[in-house]
Amino acid sequence: MGGGLISGSRSTRRFHFKAPNVARGTVKGAGRVARRFRGESHHKVDAKGRVSIPALFRRVLQAGDPDWHDGLNPNLVIVYGDHRRKFLECYTIEAIDEVDAQIANMQRGSVERRMLERLINGQSFPTNVDETGRLVLPAKLRQKIGLDKEAFFIATGDTFQIWKPETYDAVETQRTEAWLEDQPEDFDPLSLLHSNQGG
Repeated sequence: MGGGLISGSRSTRRFHFKAPNVARGTVKGAGRVARRFRGESHHKVDAKGRVSIPALFRRVLQAGDPDWHDGLNPNLVIVYGDHRRKFLECYTIEAIDEVDAQIANMQRGSVERRMLERLINGQSFPTNVDETGRLVLPAKLRQKIGLDKEAFFIATGDTFQIWKPETYDAVETQRTEAWLEDQPEDFDPLSLLHSNQGG
């Protein structure tokens, strides 16, 4: 795979991405790929809080909603969390069901379970994509992250996040650049996969 360019605030650094060693048959067809969000984009937000969802994201939402079929609008859950969270995290139905199942397996009545129930179940908003492929973000959610006329969407695997563009640049972009600056010049991000697998 060719080299990827990642721009930092001080300089532009080139990293070489190597294809991961994936055994044949590990990925089960295109349906599996369709369940992962990929990419990033900016979208206008109108006065009513309506914002278009990237077409590729809509297809993942459809694939991740067990009740969806042609003619229906896919459902999703937006977790907005506590006051420290500066973005909205959007889950497919399958993804949030997985989180709910993990919470349900925790000890009932424990502080940890109650906190997760409050932060994930309580501080969330179930919704769906409308007929025009847009999300309608309530004023409460827009105000929480300071969203005005433009939203920044970024994929995070089986979820995607919605940010105020300026906040993303100030928080996540700077954090990523600082982390990359601490890595060797020949750093391959995919090497993290091997270290996480213990080899």
